[in-house]
Amino acid sequence: MAQMQRADDGRDELAWRKSRRSGYQGNCVELATTDGSALLGRGEVAMRNSREPHGAILAFSASGMAAFLGAIKNGELDDLA
Repeated sequence: MAQMQRADDGRDELAWRKSRRSGYQGNCVELATTDGSALLGRGEVAMRNSREPHGAILAFSASGMAAFLGAIKNGELDDLA
């Protein structure tokens, strides 16, 4: 996992998106793939807090993000809620 935190790092080039199920309170994360961006390595998934679009960005490999989402869907992290 990498963390980027510069205002001129190319984050505005990314196509950020959040879940259709996100509420309007702003308690969301946004995801973007880094393909075609100078921000991070190609094929990574960037994540940021939707309340702080110019705050820290976490970056994960595509396979790491897929494993994380799979664990959520399978209920493997339910004990953390």
